[in-house]
Amino acid sequence: MIKCKDVTKKFGELEVIQGINLHIEKGEFVVLLGPSGCGKSTFLNIIAGFEQPSTGSIEVNGKEVNKPGKDRGFVFQDYSLFPWKTVLGNVMSGLSEKSKQEKKAVAMDYIQRVGLERFANTFPHELSGGMKQRVSIARALAYDPEILLMDEPFGALDAQTRKLMQQELLRILKDFNKTIVFVTHSVIEAVYLADRVLVFSNLPSQVIYEENIKIEGERNYLNDDFLEYRKEILYYLDSQTGIRE
Repeated sequence: MIKCKDVTKKFGELEVIQGINLHIEKGEFVVLLGPSGCGKSTFLNIIAGFEQPSTGSIEVNGKEVNKPGKDRGFVFQDYSLFPWKTVLGNVMSGLSEKSKQEKKAVAMDYIQRVGLERFANTFPHELSGGMKQRVSIARALAYDPEILLMDEPFGALDAQTRKLMQQELLRILKDFNKTIVFVTHSVIEAVYLADRVLVFSNLPSQVIYEENIKIEGERNYLNDDFLEYRKEILYYLDSQTGIRE
């Protein structure tokens, strides 16, 4: 699905990413975890086509990525909603190839899926942070991308809302066979959401650790397997990058 071959990124003399090789399978939920400023978001932007690698390449389904495409949806931390558009208008905005009637029907379907049908005609400034992020997720899903790229989407939320949004995300994605690449610096969030956690080093960033998360039954913060994975990843992060959660 996604193949990254010797990906390096430099900004002037600063090397941010150094020789990343990575393969992400279709339908996999992969979390990129590491210290703030280590290049996780830059790497996600390269997958999205917003940035170009200095060397190396990224392929999606065998085709090299050199620009954004509708096979990849993006959810930003700051929501990036149009303030002059309603919830319905924002979700419709990515559906340019359909008639107005078709766009409205598709948008309303996804608005309902994220539980905001009562707020379809509401403007972003009237919504809470969690509601805004649901709109952003609905907009990204509405044009049915194969891959959903999420850049610390819950980072600006308070702890309680963040936990609720993590649960909501897993509920929403249950209905879709999407490949997810999710950036965070929270070990708890990574273990709660991921099929696989990839730990990025400090600059220049490389993937220095990988953990497949296999938890039986419903995930929760007190599950023995959850606590063990969290302990293992925290130990490694503390020893290699200085992160303590």
